[in-house]
Amino acid sequence: MLICPICQAALTVHENSLRCIYQHSFDRARQGYINLLPVQHKNSRAPGDNPAMVQARRDFLSGGHYAPLAERFAALMQERQPKKWLDIGCGEGYYSAHIAQALPESQGYALDISREAVKQACKRDARTTWLVASMARLPLANNSCQAIASIFSPLDWQEAQRVLAPGGALLRMGPCSDHLLELRQQLYDEVRSYDDSKHLQLIPNGMQHVHSETLRFTLTLNDAKARSDLLAMTPHGWRAHAEKREAVIKQTLTTTIAIRYDWIEKTET
Repeated sequence: MLICPICQAALTVHENSLRCIYQHSFDRARQGYINLLPVQHKNSRAPGDNPAMVQARRDFLSGGHYAPLAERFAALMQERQPKKWLDIGCGEGYYSAHIAQALPESQGYALDISREAVKQACKRDARTTWLVASMARLPLANNSCQAIASIFSPLDWQEAQRVLAPGGALLRMGPCSDHLLELRQQLYDEVRSYDDSKHLQLIPNGMQHVHSETLRFTLTLNDAKARSDLLAMTPHGWRAHAEKREAVIKQTLTTTIAIRYDWIEKTET
């Protein structure tokens, strides 16, 4: 299932590490994850979310504010009953843990480029194989997964297509154009609309869109820390002016949650 990120040969278990036939070796960290991101594949010394961003996201999600999103995602994954699944860009593991709970008989893999995020993710579920790795160079064999999860995450379509088995599918979750609309209206002088189906134009040959649905509800945050965490875990935390961020944190926030789910199936061998 797992392949060497350096030479792409199969990895096998040797005591507390993974090793390929060319003796590239990767140790399991004490937290439980495996680092399959070689230094030559890093764009910076510590890529991905930093500890503060990871903690803000963990605190916000653990508060249950996005629980309906995770529950619906896990239910959709459960409908397909994949034997092996992969969460690309798993962050601190909140959604991955929901998938693992819904699929107790399946083998789950989850990866993120942020080591800090994956360290936290290890605490979410002991059954999942947690990896520090690049979604642009997935350390998984060709045709090895029946389902891929992509949640609020960039996506390399060619890599996703490579690791999906024929008939397997990718479930993408992303924001609709009115997601967090009221929050954005407070933060910016001009709120720009965007096409929340634009990603469908990127689907490569050999994959097809088979299902789409949306989930909307109103979220009220009475707690200042929850509002601060929401800002810290989104791009709005650094895009908006400081005084407008502070104004959001100081008063109760009621905003729209609007999420789109898309199943995209691999049709060719």
